[in-house]
Parts: sequence; C-alpha cells; structure tokens
Amino acid sequence: MNLKQTPLYDLHEKLGAKLVPFAGYAMPVSYPLGIIKEHQHTREQAGLFDVSHMGQLMISGAGVVEALEALVPVDLEALAINQQSYAVLTNEKGGVIDDLMITRIEENKFFLVINAACKEKDISHLRANLQGLEIQVFEDQALLALQGPAAKDVMARYIDGLDSFGFMWGMNAAIEGINCYINRAGYTGEDGFEISVKNAEAEKLATLLLANSEVEAVGLGARDSLRLESGLCLYGHELNEDITPIEAGLIWSISKSRREGGSKVGGFLGAKKILEQIQNGASIKRVGLKIDGRVAAREGAELLSSDGEVIGEVSSGGFGPTIGSPVAIGFIKKEFVEPGTKLQALVRKKSLAVEVCKLPFVQQRYFRI
Repeated sequence: MNLKQTPLYDLHEKLGAKLVPFAGYAMPVSYPLGIIKEHQHTREQAGLFDVSHMGQLMISGAGVVEALEALVPVDLEALAINQQSYAVLTNEKGGVIDDLMITRIEENKFFLVINAACKEKDISHLRANLQGLEIQVFEDQALLALQGPAAKDVMARYIDGLDSFGFMWGMNAAIEGINCYINRAGYTGEDGFEISVKNAEAEKLATLLLANSEVEAVGLGARDSLRLESGLCLYGHELNEDITPIEAGLIWSISKSRREGGSKVGGFLGAKKILEQIQNGASIKRVGLKIDGRVAAREGAELLSSDGEVIGEVSSGGFGPTIGSPVAIGFIKKEFVEPGTKLQALVRKKSLAVEVCKLPFVQQRYFRI
C-alpha cells in the first residue's frame, strides 16, 4: 500500500511515533508516552495533534451563501466574518455525506475543513452542486490542533488578544513570523486551536509549539478516546449516509431559521425527512452507555433489552482514561433511551451489563466569551 505522508512525517519518526495507515495516510496512532498518558496529558495540559490529512477548501463567488445553504442546514448568512460553524453535508434521504467545519472568511468566501476519508466524495459532491463558484482545494496546507486547558497559555506567548477570541471564531495570525489561520476549536472537548499553515512551515511550527513544557505530541489513539469521552460523533461510526442528524442527536446543527417556522425553512437536501423527524421524533437515537466491569463494548456489538430483544448496536466504544472505565456510544430504539435504562451488550458471545446515560461522559470545556 502506497500511503501518503503529511508534512510532519519526518518529525513523527524523530519523535518515535507508531505510524499506522489511516484514510490513505501514514499517521501517528501514538508516541512513546502511550495512548493513555497522551490522553491524560491533553486533559490536564496540552496535546499537539497532526490533522493534516483532513481536507481544507475555500469556496467563493457571488451567490455562495445561497448555494452552500442548499447543501448544509446552517444559516450561513447569519455568520459574521471569521465566525465558524459545525455543519453536516446532507444527502437527499436525510443521511450525512460528511460533517465539517465552515468559517466565513469574507462576505462571499468560506473556508471548509472536511474529513480525510471523505475528501474525494465531498469534493465531487461540492463541484457537482456548486457550479459557477470557485472551489480551491489546498494541497499545500497542513493542519495542527493544539488542545487542552494549557493551550491558551501556550498560544498567548505568541498571539495577543486571546481573551476576546472565543470558541468557534477564527483569525489570521503570525507565530514567530509563521503566517497561520487559527480557529478556536477542536475535537477533544477541551479548549484549543486548529492551525492552518503552509506545508513548508509546518514542522517549524510544530517544533516551536512542542518546545513549550506544557505540550506533548499526541496521536490518533488518544484523539479518539478524547472525542469518545466528550460524546462527539465520528464520521463512519455515529454518522454515515444512512443516519440522519436527528438520529445522531445533532438537532442543534440544524439552524432554527432552517426549521419549521423559521425564515428560511428547509431548502437543503433531505429536508423533508429531517424536518419530519424534528417534529415527530426519530425511531432510533444516539445514546451514551456506561459499561459494568472492565471489558469494552466496541463498534458493532449488539444491544439487547432486559427481555433479550435486539434494540440497537454500539457505534463506538473503548476505555475512557479520564473516568477510568470503558464507555461506549450506540444507537437504540427510542423506547429505551431514558437515562438509567438497563441493557445488555453482546461481546464475544457474552453479555455485558450496560446502562443508558446522557452524553458527554466528561464535561466539555470550550472557551466561550
């Protein structure tokens, strides 16, 4: 297999990373510190992640707001310059082609960050539906994520004004002369920043940030356990082309103006099904699952009611280092979603006792002004 390399590949090797195939790239799953300690360090101080495998795009031109609003159920017109929004790219049956981050850079210019495994299909979908607009795919940009409670202290050594720079906002900034575009966002549940930087400067920037005593290099293993504890969806697990955002518990990703009674109701792919589910509820729902014992219930494990009926399955599962026990996310029939409901998970033909709980498992700590 010919794997692609991010601009930080050589640095990962120097740092002793364990590299694995992921979405067509050789990516660090962990470093010598190990997944659990990398996870804990991010919760306590700051972790630096290479997420350069993600896609970065700029879409611009007259009519871009209306054209993009036909593809995502977000009120993009309401975004201020440099304001960011989470969005789902829906299909005609209400499923999710991908989830992404979208930032308004100028009145008619939007910056998108899309999932690595979905890049090709996303770009094809956007090009097919946004004809007449300019779609620039950045092949020469790396993406770093600095996450954790100490991330703001580290960044404040290089950038002024962070106290007035809140969650889901972006800015152009220079870090020791390195030009970057920075969003205060991330996918760990912690305060943090995603930094877009030219490939040629990526290793220099990463080395600079790692020189701070609070910062450790962290791999994809801990990134997944962090997002799992924080109750965040992962595409291909909690989201796919057959799962609607309502079933996935993402009603908040549908702007109120795009819902029934709103000023711009519907108008996006799959709106009929999604709006019907908002009104009447979905037959299945994403829930958190507490596991009794030390054995993890992983993706695909069947979930059974107390009388043995198969009512759903696990979509993500693993060990939660912050809470010291296994945790899981799954989809179950709506009749069983009440927190405290006792279920069983089938793991290697053995039953594990599980309990439905609210998400997240660990409180999210985004910096809101």
